[in-house]
Amino acid sequence: MDFVKMHGLGNDFIIIDSRKDPLEGINMADLAVRLCDRHFSIGADGLLIAGASNSADVKMRIFNPDGSEAEMCGNGIRCFAKYIYDSLEKKKEIISIETLAGVMLPSIIEHKGRVAIVEVDMGVPKDVKNAKVRGLNATLVSMGNPHCVIFTEDLNKIDIGTVGAEIETDKMFPKRTNVEFVQVISKKEITVKVWERGAGETLACGTGACAAVVAGSHLGKLDKEVLVHLPGGNLDIEWQPALPGGGEDDHVVLRGPAETVFEGKLR
Repeated sequence: MDFVKMHGLGNDFIIIDSRKDPLEGINMADLAVRLCDRHFSIGADGLLIAGASNSADVKMRIFNPDGSEAEMCGNGIRCFAKYIYDSLEKKKEIISIETLAGVMLPSIIEHKGRVAIVEVDMGVPKDVKNAKVRGLNATLVSMGNPHCVIFTEDLNKIDIGTVGAEIETDKMFPKRTNVEFVQVISKKEITVKVWERGAGETLACGTGACAAVVAGSHLGKLDKEVLVHLPGGNLDIEWQPALPGGGEDDHVVLRGPAETVFEGKLR
């Protein structure tokens, strides 16, 4: 079985193409747990499975290291889009990808003959509301997957591992949640650390960066275009205005790099 290892700002993924290597009879959850182990296997923050789709160019399934299946992943879909683009004989600037959060349309931006940036329309944020979570002021945002965003004056004073794990599994979130801790630098710049549902603390999270900007804009702390600093690097997030007559703000656009690390075979 062939695989490709990729990363978006250090948020790393294993990609297996079921269109080339049939996966019938294989338990995807168990496979993700086994392959994502950093000590006894390849190691990754998630397993991405490429498959045939009736509604898009390709289908992407996302499995966390604990075997749970996620609806969407911003860094994952950028890596996945680059993988698909690199495998096409006839290149397409826009690739349609079916996910559990709907059909996404990543755009490939090349520079000097290679993929430099992948831009993804992440859709309309939903269910944006303020809440109290374990005594902390939070803003809840759905980017196709759930997020709990907490603003703080000093990220270094938060024990991400302890607080993130407690919030992820709080009874307030029956399907668990991703948790973002955000420190505002200016209305156009923030620093974010992420505790991902099913993966733990990661170097970056695309949907988490989007959720942080939406939450900050909702609270009046941020503008609509924000540079997001994550431990693994930077993402550009833009919450674009709706079309005239379309009401309030609409889609969130995510821009960032995606890199291939290595290819290999599983035995």
